[in-house]
Amino acid sequence: MSIASENRLSMAMENYLLSIIRLQEQNTKVTAAQLSEHFKSLPMGEGLGTSLPSVSAMIRRMTREKLVTTGSDKEISLTKTGLTEAESILRRHRLAERLAVDVLKVDLRRAHEEAHRLEHAFSPYLESRVVEILGYPTTCPFGHPIPGSEYVLNSSTVFLNQAKVGEDYLVERVPEDDTELLGYFVDNDFLPGAPIQITDLSNARGVITLQLANKELVFSMGISNLVRVTPV
Repeated sequence: MSIASENRLSMAMENYLLSIIRLQEQNTKVTAAQLSEHFKSLPMGEGLGTSLPSVSAMIRRMTREKLVTTGSDKEISLTKTGLTEAESILRRHRLAERLAVDVLKVDLRRAHEEAHRLEHAFSPYLESRVVEILGYPTTCPFGHPIPGSEYVLNSSTVFLNQAKVGEDYLVERVPEDDTELLGYFVDNDFLPGAPIQITDLSNARGVITLQLANKELVFSMGISNLVRVTPV
C-alpha cells in the first residue's frame, strides 16, 4: 500500500484528477466538454468552474505539469505521474466515504458529497489511521474498489444490462454521482449486497426490469451500464 506524499497538488487539480479517473472507470471518453458537464454534479464548495474555457485552461496547465495528455481526438489521458496522483485522491475519497458512513453515521445520500470535503484533509498519517480503524476496507459504501487495498473483482461480475432474465444476482456496485438517483437507490435498498432477480430486459425499449424484495424497479440501459451485479 502506498501512502500519498505530503507534497500535494492543489485542490482543483486533485478534483480534476479524481473526475478523470472516475470517468475512465465508467468507460467514458474523457474530454474537456465531458469534464465540464461532470463538474456540474460536484458540490458547489469544490469551487470548480464548469465553463468549457475554464476547463480547457486547467487541462493545458495539467499538461504542462505532465499529469495528462490530450490526443488528436481531444481525449484526455492520464500520464504515469497523473495516474499515481489520481489513484491517491481516489483512494482518499473512497476512504472518506467509508469513514463518513461507517464511523460518522452519515446518511448514504450525503456520503459522496461529504467525502469531497474530507478527502483533501487526509494527511498520509491520518489516511493510515483511517484504514486501520475501518479494518482495511476494500470498497467504498457504493461497492467501488479502493485503490491500494486488497480488492479483487469477482470474475463472474457483470454490468446490469448484461444480466440474464430469470436469474438471481447480488448488487455489487452502484453509481453515486447523481444525488437524485442515489436517493432512489437508497429509498429502495438497491445497494451493494441486495438480492435481485432480472424479470425483463428490453434493448428495444431501452429498459431493464428487476425484482427487489416485493418491489419492481425499472432502469434505463444507460444507468444499468453503470451498475455491476454478481450471480448468486
